[in-house]
Amino acid sequence: MLDTTMNTGAASGNGSSGDGVAKNGMSVPQDMFIRLLVAQVRNQDPLEPKDPSEFVSQLATLSQTEALQTLVSQNNGTAAMLDSMQVLSLGGQVGNTVAVRTSRIDIEGNPVSGSFVLDASTQTAAVVLTGADGSKHRVELGPRSAGPVDFTVDPAALGLPDGKYTIAVDAGEGVTPPGIDVRGVLTGIRLSPTGGVQMKVAGIGEVTPAEITGFFGRETASSSNG
Repeated sequence: MLDTTMNTGAASGNGSSGDGVAKNGMSVPQDMFIRLLVAQVRNQDPLEPKDPSEFVSQLATLSQTEALQTLVSQNNGTAAMLDSMQVLSLGGQVGNTVAVRTSRIDIEGNPVSGSFVLDASTQTAAVVLTGADGSKHRVELGPRSAGPVDFTVDPAALGLPDGKYTIAVDAGEGVTPPGIDVRGVLTGIRLSPTGGVQMKVAGIGEVTPAEITGFFGRETASSSNG
């Protein structure tokens, strides 16, 4: 009968240090595996010895596992470094206007501009804002041809109170834009506690870099009014 019992408490106390490396230079999991393997060899039935290829397979599995653990650790470190580099590179964009693919906006008293693309012409294009209370507000755009369509939402003209709204396009049956790109000023960039980069855009809130669809530089008063 194969007996692999051993005093793991003694092994952990005498065979390894607090930093996860055994005194013989091997990692703690590897050192423990070797001890168990030796115990298997010593206690195997002489009349029915273990197949040596099984031990080789176990060693290969251990090596593969440790290699994967090392690779994961290296990838995590690389990802953190890339996130930091992305924050530094995007820092120069703070204060510039960006376009964000989004379905939500924050009304703060200022007009909100954006665009979408129609895959077919329509007679009833409109931007629809839905408030937290479920009330809907339409910005009629009239007939539009296929292609890009620009729009502006003026809260004062619509009597919209400040708050959060969802934004969508009503272009008639069978005409569905792939998304809405809303413009706003990039006001800040930070690394989130869970990893990744978060970008704060005025009139929208925090978004990820993947949601940014365009950079437009710093808009002057004349360009923003025109």
